[in-house]
Amino acid sequence: MRSAKVTRKTAETDISVEINLDGTGTYDNQTGVGFFDHMLDQLARHSLTDMKIRCSGDLHIDDHHTVEDVGIALGQALAQALNDKKGIRRYGACLLPMDDALVRAALDLSGRPYLVWNMELPTSKIGSFDTELVREFFQALSTHGGITLHVDALHGINSHHMAEAAFKAVARALREAVETDPRKSDAIPSTKGAL
Repeated sequence: MRSAKVTRKTAETDISVEINLDGTGTYDNQTGVGFFDHMLDQLARHSLTDMKIRCSGDLHIDDHHTVEDVGIALGQALAQALNDKKGIRRYGACLLPMDDALVRAALDLSGRPYLVWNMELPTSKIGSFDTELVREFFQALSTHGGITLHVDALHGINSHHMAEAAFKAVARALREAVETDPRKSDAIPSTKGAL
């Protein structure tokens, strides 16, 4: 089983993350930020990664530290669960429609973090959630998971739909990338022999 457990404690947040890449997409995420929990649930469900996240953060200040630090811990857990990445497909992509929104995500589990973000959400808030934190989460996930990640909004007028489409698209791309390649299940997917 490709699983990992990561804990992260700072003066701003106290986080535990448990994932299983070979799961069925079950989730139990509690960060104290309702919209963010909903997005993490989508990430688990559509990547088929079992996910349990607990975070106690300084929400009396704002949601920023909670969202970013969960991204850091989840990226670390993903890297740990993938280990040497032997046998994975490595690349994944998804073009995901959700009502008015159409979002494309493409990623490479290369070990080289890089985020390309072409997504402008039309409002500054989704309920009480700052929409700029969507990018902050994916920046942290990309950096600490060693992921080259491209996210492009091709269309959208509703911030909730666009943000949710981004989480689902990344989830679907991640599901594809972490799957075992039946033609090369014993090899690291790189001519360098390491990722």
